[in-house]
Amino acid sequence: MLLPRRSALSDSSFFYAAVNRRDRYHLVIRRILESAYKSGWVLVTTTFIIAETHALVLARLGRDIAAKWLEGVWHGVHVIRPTEEDERRACEIIFGYADKDFSFTDAISFAVMERLGITVALSLDEHFVQFGKFTVVPLQTESLEQ
Repeated sequence: MLLPRRSALSDSSFFYAAVNRRDRYHLVIRRILESAYKSGWVLVTTTFIIAETHALVLARLGRDIAAKWLEGVWHGVHVIRPTEEDERRACEIIFGYADKDFSFTDAISFAVMERLGITVALSLDEHFVQFGKFTVVPLQTESLEQ
């Protein structure tokens, strides 16, 4: 699969802050999203992240907001289904970074990003910084321009 150079993977923490108006990062995330769409960035996520985020939004913000979020993501974000090789690579990452608390969803994200050549993560999760292979917006910079 070939994605545009200006592609960024959005993770659960980023999506949750975007939908939760009370989140302390909400306004920053909204500005980043607005900039991304205006600048022609393609937002990418995985089915694992969708499942994780939907469960989080459902539990904390309710059914209606979760359904609205799911509809928006399904129609507005490029959804990637991880491969068996991504799953194997995720296990390698977890075993190789035994001193880190990477979740399987985190590691799947890293594997997908490696495979697809995505270098920008939209995330509030320090694990993306700890992995050390991506630019993490907004934790390392608030700009998508590298």
